Amino acid sequence: MTREPARWAREGDRLLLRCTRDMAGWAAALILAQLTAAVLALLTPYLLAAAVDAALGRTGSAAVPALLGCLAAGAVAGTVNTVAEAACTARGTRVLRRRLLDHALTLGVRGSWRFGTGDLTSRLVVSAAGTPPVVTAATGSVIGALTSIGGLVALCLVDWRCAAAFLLAAPVAAILLRRFITDTSALFTDYQAHQAEIAGRLGDALAGARTIRAAGTLGREVERVLAPLPALRAAGEGSWAAQRRVGWQTTLFIAVIEVVVLAVAGFGVAGGRITAGQFFAAAAYVTVALGMVAQIEAFQGIGYARSAARRVAEVLARPAVTAPAPPEPPPPGPGAVRARGVTVLGDDDAPILRDVDLDVPAGSTVALVGRTGAGKTTLAYTLGGLLAPDRGTVLLDGNRPAPPAVAYAFASPRLCGGTIGTAISFGRPAATSADVRRAAAYARIDGFVERLPDGYATPVADLALSGGEAQRLGLARAFAQQARLLILDDATSGVDAVTESQIAGALTGPAGGRSRVVVTRRAGTAARADLVAWLDDGRIRAVAPHRDLWHDPEYRAVFTAGAGAPR
Repeated sequence: MTREPARWAREGDRLLLRCTRDMAGWAAALILAQLTAAVLALLTPYLLAAAVDAALGRTGSAAVPALLGCLAAGAVAGTVNTVAEAACTARGTRVLRRRLLDHALTLGVRGSWRFGTGDLTSRLVVSAAGTPPVVTAATGSVIGALTSIGGLVALCLVDWRCAAAFLLAAPVAAILLRRFITDTSALFTDYQAHQAEIAGRLGDALAGARTIRAAGTLGREVERVLAPLPALRAAGEGSWAAQRRVGWQTTLFIAVIEVVVLAVAGFGVAGGRITAGQFFAAAAYVTVALGMVAQIEAFQGIGYARSAARRVAEVLARPAVTAPAPPEPPPPGPGAVRARGVTVLGDDDAPILRDVDLDVPAGSTVALVGRTGAGKTTLAYTLGGLLAPDRGTVLLDGNRPAPPAVAYAFASPRLCGGTIGTAISFGRPAATSADVRRAAAYARIDGFVERLPDGYATPVADLALSGGEAQRLGLARAFAQQARLLILDDATSGVDAVTESQIAGALTGPAGGRSRVVVTRRAGTAARADLVAWLDDGRIRAVAPHRDLWHDPEYRAVFTAGAGAPR
C-alpha cells in the first residue's frame, strides 16, 4: 500500500470514530440491547437443558417458565436493537452529510478542481450513507465475538471435550474472516471510485447535451462516459467472488464443526458423561460459539463502511478556504487591471498559471484564448478576485478586486432568486425595475421575458430555458451590477453569432465604460476584443490584437481544437 492510500485509510478510521461519537445516545441503546440479547443467548441453552431434564423427570419444573421468560425478553431486546440500528444509521447519515456538504462549500474554486460534481454527489449520497452503519456492524461484531467466547466457555462447562473439538478449527475461521475483510475493503473502495467517475462523466455529458446533439457525437460520448465500466464490473465481480468464496467455505466449516461437536456430545450421552438436557445445551452452545463465524455480513459491512469513510475523509481533509475580511468599498476608478507574477497551483501543487503578467486597460475588452487546460478560466477568476493567487499580485485601480466593482457571467449560470426580476438583480438589492429591464435589454433577453405571461414576475422554477437563454439571463445579472470590471467566462458560447454581436455592441455602447475580460473559444469573439491574451501551458504566450495573431498557424489552431473542461 502506498503512502497516500494508507493516509486516507487512517483518516477514514478516525472518521468512523467521530461518527460513533455523533450518535452516542442511540449507540448506547444499541449496545445495551445487543448485550442483553447476548446474555439471554447464553442463558437460554442452560434453561433449555434444565427444561429437557425436567421433562425426563430428573429435576424440578421451574426451568420451563424461566425459559419462556427468557425467550420473551429476547424478543423485546431484538425489537429495541432493530429500532436503535435504524436510528443510529439515520442520525449518523444526517450529521455526516451535513458536515460533508458544509465543508464542501468552503473549498472554493480549488475544491472544484479536485472533486467534480458527479464525484462529490456520489460521496455525499453513497459514501456518507455507507459510513454510519459501521456502528451497527462493529458493535455486532464485538458483542458477537464476546458472545461466541461465552458460548465456548459454556460449552467447556458442559463438556470440555466438546470445547476442545471446537477449538481445533478456530484458527481456520480467523484466517477466513481476516482475508475476507482485507479483500472486500479494497474492492469496495475501487467500486465506489469507479462509480463516482462514471457519475461525474455523466453529469458533464448531461450539462452539454445540446452541444453533443448538435455535434452528432452521441456515440463517442456514450463510450467516454462508460469507459470506467469494465473496471467497475471487475471490482463488483471481485467483491461478489469474495463473498461467494467465503460463503461456501464458512458453510462447510460450520457444518463440519457442528457434526464433530455433536458427535462428541453424543458419545458423552451414550457413556453417561452428560445428560440428554446437556446434549441439547451443547448443541445450542456450539451454535452460539459459531456466531462469530456466521457474522460475515457484519464484517462485510465494516469493510464497506471503511471504504466509504475513506472517500468522505478525502473531502473533509481538504483545507477550507478562509474567506478574507470584507474589503472596504473600492474607491471610484476607471477599471484598469494590473497582474504581476501571478502563479496559481493546482490540487497536486502543479502550476496552472506561471508568472503571468497582464494589463487590462480601463474600458477595454481583453479576450483570453488558449487550448483546453491552458489556464484561461483560472486567470479570469484570478483577475476578478474570485481566486487568490499563490504568488503574485492582482490590482484593480490599485486595490484588491472585489464586489461590487467586479461582476461575473458564466457559461452555465445558476439563477438565484424567486422570479426573473430578482434573479437579474441578485447581488444588487437596490436595483430598480428600470435597472433590471435595462440590463435585460443589454443582454438581448428582454423580448423573451416580456413574452412570458407574468413577465419579470415569472418564477424561475417554472422556466424551461435553453442554454443560450440561461446565458443571456446570466449576462443580464452581470450587467445589472454596474461593476467596472466584467468577467465573462465563455458566457456567450450558447448564443448565436448575431445576438453575441449585439451584446458586444451594447457593452461598447450605452453599457460601456466597463473593462471586460472574456474567456472564449470563438474566433469572432476574439476578433471583437481590443486585445487577445494567448495562453499556452499556464503562461502568456502573446498579447496583441486578434488580427495580428491570426497570422500564426498555432494561434489559429486554438480555435479548431476540441473543447474540454475549463481551467
